[in-house]
Amino acid sequence: MQKNITAKNILVIHGPNLNLLGIREPDIYGTVTLEDINRRLLEMAQATNVQLNIFQNNSEGMLIDRVHATFRDGTEAIIINPAGLTHTSVALRDALAATNLPFVEVHLSNIYARESFRHKSFFSDLAVGIVSGLGYKGYEFALQFFTKS
Repeated sequence: MQKNITAKNILVIHGPNLNLLGIREPDIYGTVTLEDINRRLLEMAQATNVQLNIFQNNSEGMLIDRVHATFRDGTEAIIINPAGLTHTSVALRDALAATNLPFVEVHLSNIYARESFRHKSFFSDLAVGIVSGLGYKGYEFALQFFTKS
């Protein structure tokens, strides 16, 4: 049974290559851009009186530094799409574990219906939930989970 988690200060992290959404492999990732996703999330956050901070970077180190910043910025929960780092980054996993913050892992595509190397996530066992294969809606479901809207 999932425990009740409500947050008013949420960090959204978009991993490597997600800045290319809408033009990168649209048959897999769709045609919605990262800007479209962020705009919709910000609208949803405003409607529920939630502070939403959004960060995208292609560098593993910058993503880790942003996770570390949650120790001092009031973040209560994280929505993260680690992208390709899902299957490779013990360091990003360790950063998330160190914060002890609840997080939802989001993937636009169904990672279990793709290449076998994508079937293993270094994050899933720490996540309070995983949304995989529902496209951009996965981010919205994760935000709804934390805001109970």
